[in-house]
Amino acid sequence: MADTFQLEIVTPEKKVVDTAAEEAQIPGKNGYLGVLPGHAPLITELAVGAIAVGWGFAEVLPDKVTILAESAERPSEINVERARKAKERAEQLLTSGDPNVDVERALDALHRAETRLEVAQKN
Repeated sequence: MADTFQLEIVTPEKKVVDTAAEEAQIPGKNGYLGVLPGHAPLITELAVGAIAVGWGFAEVLPDKVTILAESAERPSEINVERARKAKERAEQLLTSGDPNVDVERALDALHRAETRLEVAQKN
């Protein structure tokens, strides 16, 4: 069995990552998935996670993992001030008491902003 697999992270705009990897942690919809070379094939929906990956899908094959993400940012690409403001807006919506607030959408925005800030700190 090989010691590595090919890892690609692709968005509609660009290829973010194309490298050999020994392991990967993929932010699946129901939690992180650990992937090693030779992993059984699967397809999963993505959640928000590092590399600040937005929603999308991951295809896992024994020798290749392809992540098709709506968005993906490396730590150096994240606008920290913008992420802080997005976090503040989401928190204000969630604590406003306004019955018209889409709570699920606000929670998603909060999670995305927090993830972007966490990933940016790794830079």
